[in-house]
Amino acid sequence: MSDPTKPNFTQVLFFQNLKNSIPSYSSLVDEVAEVLNVSIDSAYRRIRGEKLLDFEEIYLLCKKYNVSIDKLISSQSNTIVFQGNQNDFGEENFHSWMVDVLAQLEMVNSFKEKHIYFLLKDMPPWYHYYHAELASFKFFFWQKSILFNENFKNQQFSLDRIDNTEYSDLTQRILKTYNKIPTTEIWNLEGINTTLRQIDLYHDMGVIPSSKDTLKLYQCVLEVIDHLSKMAEYGKKFLPGQLPNSENSDYNFLVNEFVIGDNTFFVKLDDIKITYLNYSVIFFIGTSDPLFNEGMFRNLENLIKKSTQISQVGEKERHQFFNKLRKKVVNRIEQLNFK
Repeated sequence: MSDPTKPNFTQVLFFQNLKNSIPSYSSLVDEVAEVLNVSIDSAYRRIRGEKLLDFEEIYLLCKKYNVSIDKLISSQSNTIVFQGNQNDFGEENFHSWMVDVLAQLEMVNSFKEKHIYFLLKDMPPWYHYYHAELASFKFFFWQKSILFNENFKNQQFSLDRIDNTEYSDLTQRILKTYNKIPTTEIWNLEGINTTLRQIDLYHDMGVIPSSKDTLKLYQCVLEVIDHLSKMAEYGKKFLPGQLPNSENSDYNFLVNEFVIGDNTFFVKLDDIKITYLNYSVIFFIGTSDPLFNEGMFRNLENLIKKSTQISQVGEKERHQFFNKLRKKVVNRIEQLNFK
């Protein structure tokens, strides 16, 4: 029989895990007291494991901070718990996805010490937001061919009918938030292929009936490449048409020609780490499992050592890499003009 005078170790471990899910500027005891509607002293006794939580309290805390009790139950097994939203195939699924992307980035930015590591297979979605035309195309493609929104089933894409009003505020907030977070991106020459193939496919299928629209989309991709090149040159993140300053966050651009990325999104936040893995093209599931994340971080560190940094240094290699990306787009423009 357990001794009621001794702290409950499992409950203490639960609150340690819970602490990793709240922003660094927040007080764990204040958060617990507010969620459970108890006094500060009573919250302290729960955090120290002196007073046992009941099922309703566990439910409220898990729901509020999106943590799983499974992590504690399965801590001695090989189980790794991931969390994430899935496509509900409803009319608001894309808007919900955009809101979730912003929420995750704002959560990362809320911590004092933060850093994003992105092992890329495809160009990050927010870089398409630099141009209304390119953003509109990606929104159309994702809803029509990935989320299978019935409203887009028989539609064609036209720049004359673009309307990003519904998402304009979200796209700008996503860009600005991402730009506040120091980042290391690991690229290779495949990074822009997915977007280019999507444009190619819709053009060939007649979903983009106007060659002028197709040409404009290619030109937008070229301008994105030019801006990424500028950010790599300065080693800072900033929006197109601006110049960086000392307040801009660091941007580390690395190239690895031997490993094709898988869109792993990894973040370090104060004393914790989170891995987000890509699935179903645009969705991510995340875990804060310590052992898994330590292994993932060691793998990323080894990959970084075997990659070439072209931000701020390696001017020759930087020009060569971005010129190769530009050539992919220019070749398509030439073929389009020839037709």
